[in-house]
Amino acid sequence: VGHRGVPDRSSRRAGWCRMSVFTPAERAYLAAQPLMRFASASPAGRPDVAPVVFQVDGDDIVTGGFDIAHTVRYRNIQSNPTVSVVVDDLASVDPWSPRGIKVIGRAVIEENSGSPRFRITPDVIISWAINDTTPGIPKMERRDVR
Repeated sequence: VGHRGVPDRSSRRAGWCRMSVFTPAERAYLAAQPLMRFASASPAGRPDVAPVVFQVDGDDIVTGGFDIAHTVRYRNIQSNPTVSVVVDDLASVDPWSPRGIKVIGRAVIEENSGSPRFRITPDVIISWAINDTTPGIPKMERRDVR
């Protein structure tokens, strides 16, 4: 059974359950945030970043928008699917307490209800002050998840 009580068909071993790539604390944080920064690059390496709305769908992050087929990131992803997204905020300004999650992964363009959207599959997750909320300078936690 998978993390949502549904049989997990991704395993090669019968009865083996795969954990989500995001920790429960990371999932809760992502669900509470309205925006992420979505970075892509052209084949020549020219970067582009845009603030976008998003949601977590299983182990992936999905984002759509208005007329995305005419965006720089749409063109970039067609030839270079490697992307990075950042969701961050300040838990407090006094004391200074930044926290966030960075995902490095691969994006695909898919259709959803007749409109294109991006599906980002994490390869690496880096978080700070999400799983360990000890005061002070946050510890960076990096996990290779693919």
